Amino acid sequence: MSTEEIKDENITSNFIHDFIDKDLEEGVYSRVQTRFPPEPNGYLHIGHAKAICINFGVKNKYHGVCNLRLDDTNPTKEDTEYVDAIMEDIKWLGFDWDNVYHASDYFDFIYECAIKLIKKGKAFVCDLTPEEQREYRGTLTQPGKNSPYRDRSVEENLDLFERMTKGEFEAGSKVLRAKIDMASPNLNMRDPIIYRIMYAHHHRTGDKWCVYPMYDFAHPLSDACEKVTHSLCSLEFENHRPLYDWVVNECIEGEKPRQIEFARMNLNYTLTSKRKCLQLVKDGIVDGWNDPRMATISGMRRRGYPAEAIRDFCEKIGVSKAYSVIDFALLESCVRDSLNKNSRRAMAVVDPVKLVIDNYPDDKTEELDVEYHPDHPEYGSRTVPFGRELWIERDDFMIEPVKKYRRLYPGNEVRLYKAYFVTCTGYDLDDDGNVICVHCTYDPETFGGDAPDGRKVRGTIHWVYAKDNVTAQVNLYDRLFDVENPSNEEGVSSFEDNLNPNSLITKTAYCEKSLKDTQPGDKYQFMRIGYFCTDILSKADNIIFNRTVALRDSFNKKK
Repeated sequence: MSTEEIKDENITSNFIHDFIDKDLEEGVYSRVQTRFPPEPNGYLHIGHAKAICINFGVKNKYHGVCNLRLDDTNPTKEDTEYVDAIMEDIKWLGFDWDNVYHASDYFDFIYECAIKLIKKGKAFVCDLTPEEQREYRGTLTQPGKNSPYRDRSVEENLDLFERMTKGEFEAGSKVLRAKIDMASPNLNMRDPIIYRIMYAHHHRTGDKWCVYPMYDFAHPLSDACEKVTHSLCSLEFENHRPLYDWVVNECIEGEKPRQIEFARMNLNYTLTSKRKCLQLVKDGIVDGWNDPRMATISGMRRRGYPAEAIRDFCEKIGVSKAYSVIDFALLESCVRDSLNKNSRRAMAVVDPVKLVIDNYPDDKTEELDVEYHPDHPEYGSRTVPFGRELWIERDDFMIEPVKKYRRLYPGNEVRLYKAYFVTCTGYDLDDDGNVICVHCTYDPETFGGDAPDGRKVRGTIHWVYAKDNVTAQVNLYDRLFDVENPSNEEGVSSFEDNLNPNSLITKTAYCEKSLKDTQPGDKYQFMRIGYFCTDILSKADNIIFNRTVALRDSFNKKK
């Protein structure tokens, strides 16, 4: 779906829109501008998808502007790889920015604002060690103490800050702090650090700087530089809003941005922390940021999640200030709804057992014309070969059927999809007692799946012709964790204890021959099994399918 089409979607009103409506009505702003400001220190995850939908949704609703701004204020953790991935993910979700900016674009301006604060007596260079700073900061119930360096003169602070900039001091030996209120009940207002010394090569500015602004200082000034009207962020920044307002009020003349917070997305059975996702990658628990089990947007894309489904999911969970945990099953439901509407159908057998139709001519092969989608005739049809020997799913046969079992067992008749009625006559076992072949007979009068005498069968099973098919690797993905909150108090060291041992099961499957030309990203419903996507590493001589989601949620039942 294009950006223009997304603009036309109905955007459900929420409390953010109510604030904006009031601001426009009262003349606080005459236009609307937002931004999406990720730090390029990792890949975007499903939580970022919500922020993307909110910010670009505001742009679309109010015909405003939304910029992409890369918050590159910490060069030790950032990389151009992450920048490229962020851009790809946003575009894939169906959105486009008006401009691309970097916080580093404003380093000169932010530095000038720091000088301005020093000259106003609102910032000072502090020599306290990090440990001493924590001691002086106080607690939630006790006020902090002023730094012994707080009363340095403007001239001394300007000199020291200039020398910090020239690289005369060791990293960590000095910082520049805002001078606000060490007795404030809000710890963020207790003379926060706004600049620190850091000898690190920046991926955009090189070695120009050895002092870098802190996020809480750079962020509001970057918003102001870009003329952002509404700075939308998640709820953990609510306590930072007074500092945000203090910075723009002290440094900016004229129109100022307004910060509005919303509840972040908390999705069970997942990790949505870039730091913890990076730990999964570094520890080799997953195969990179785009592992299909990851909650990253790139991982979900590789697994076959449609962008439409993720946008629909974000719309359904809504926008509020209330903390809540979203059930992963809701996301999977949105994925199923989208794939059911749009995915081509195909037949594949993942756990195969041979089926032999004993009374079918051995030298005969039929070509069946089967539509790709029952509701989309424009998708066309494909030719599926049928013959005496077939592959069927092992679960579609039982020697001694359980109650209400409607598939193959000795003496029972079922329908082979789009082909014939067959009746089970026997089976063969190997030396270990495992079924290796099921025998049956067919009724040639039932071609197409209906009997001329009107008799009915209660079971229909799919199949793949044993002599003409495509062999493929099938990755059966499931949730990476088997506990609702894998990010517990023990932190990353406990990840392995919470892993779902069945998050990836790899099998060799037999697929109908129409899949031989499948391309990476192609999506299918493998009939009666689930929805699958052709993996990005798939090739003509090594086809790989990833299970996107099963036909129905069976995760809790398996537990």
